[in-house]
Amino acid sequence: MAVSSSSFLSTPSLSNSKSTISFASSVSPAPIPSLRRVVFRSQRRVMTVRSKIREIFMPALSSTMTEGKIVSWLKTEGEKLAKGQSVVVVESDKADMDVETFYDGYLAAIVVGEGETAPVGAAIGLLAETEAEIEEAKNKAASKSSAAVAPSPPPPATSSPAPAIAQPAPVAAVSDGPRKTVATPYAKKLAKQHKVDIGSIAGTGPFGRITASDVEAAAGIAPSVAPPPPPPPAASAAATAKATATSSPPLLPDSSVVPFTAMQSAVSKNMIESLSVPTFRVGYPVNTDALDALYEKVKPKGVTMTALLAKAAGMALAQHPVVNASCKDGKSFTYNSNINIAVAVAINGGLITPVLQDADKLDLYLLSQKWKELVGKARSKQLQPHEYNSGTFTLSNLGMFGVDRFDAILPPGQGAIMAVGASKPTVVADKDGFFSVKNKMMVNVTADHRIVYGADLAAFLQTFAKIVENPDSLTL
Repeated sequence: MAVSSSSFLSTPSLSNSKSTISFASSVSPAPIPSLRRVVFRSQRRVMTVRSKIREIFMPALSSTMTEGKIVSWLKTEGEKLAKGQSVVVVESDKADMDVETFYDGYLAAIVVGEGETAPVGAAIGLLAETEAEIEEAKNKAASKSSAAVAPSPPPPATSSPAPAIAQPAPVAAVSDGPRKTVATPYAKKLAKQHKVDIGSIAGTGPFGRITASDVEAAAGIAPSVAPPPPPPPAASAAATAKATATSSPPLLPDSSVVPFTAMQSAVSKNMIESLSVPTFRVGYPVNTDALDALYEKVKPKGVTMTALLAKAAGMALAQHPVVNASCKDGKSFTYNSNINIAVAVAINGGLITPVLQDADKLDLYLLSQKWKELVGKARSKQLQPHEYNSGTFTLSNLGMFGVDRFDAILPPGQGAIMAVGASKPTVVADKDGFFSVKNKMMVNVTADHRIVYGADLAAFLQTFAKIVENPDSLTL
């Protein structure tokens, strides 16, 4: 009788002894000793049903995100879900984003509540395939919670002290005749120097080995005391940290300690990382009379000064691609194929840099429209990751607040950042010695000195100044 492999069980006809039986496991063709036994085992396999309870994980919404905060659950426990539906809103280090489910089912249990945080990859909820499995999922979530808060048991106390390890007694030299003198090279040198018969010294080293201290004792010399070894770096660092902690002044009365938000933690991490990059700064004054006149013309059409500056920077970067390059590993650098201008925006509780992608190629009016959309998303914390982490050059404009000049900190993974000051009337002299008043703004650029050199940055700033001082090309 032949046996074939199949994914489903086909019921055999017991009236026909030559019928073929198929079942889920792989079986090689062989005589079957008992038809009833095979049918019984096959039916047991078919009756096996496994419940499907899936975990909803904390997603990584950006490359720098290590943990997320639950802003709100859009669904309640026991509610039916469809594939693609938004289930929960998660606050990452840059934005708030909806998290969708990849399966149909029921939200059986919420593991991480609103306002709580969880590391990336941790389970924040449980999804049951059927309504009958909701209770099982809740029990699973409860067991996980109790296991997480249960303290680890203390190690068992031992009433009896540990047995002492017996140290071997010094080996006494037994002389049954001439013996070989075993001594360290330094001991031999000292014996020769102090004219001591090394053969008459009983060594106290391992297996009767004569050491330098044995020779010094025989010669009547006080043994030299070696200075204590310096503490290991980890111990000294810990001691320094402890001393710093104990020496820090106490908090002033009525002071309060406020923990970082996810965004502030991300900014702090990036700024510390920036300190490892060797940077330099170059300043350049730019005449803005023509740019100010153009801005007055295009402002009614919705064009912002930020869009004008981003467009000018993008056009200058197209002529100086090394300033748009980036070095991430310290061993090589990359010429970026796109010019994506990230612009710093202050929002409630932090700072974010929406990215104007292909700023050199976009029309000025389209660029302004795109910028308004990005700012709206940034203030409502709805930016997508590619809208804030794809910048190749950053622009920071504090001139709108009346700041004359400032230096910006280079973001990790970029080659340069431009800090734009306010445009103010300035007395200037021409080549003939005549004085006049012109509007000028100070532009300072911080660059990664591993890939951008002083001459590169000076040439870039000259090109940027020419575009700003003759801005007709910005509207083409």
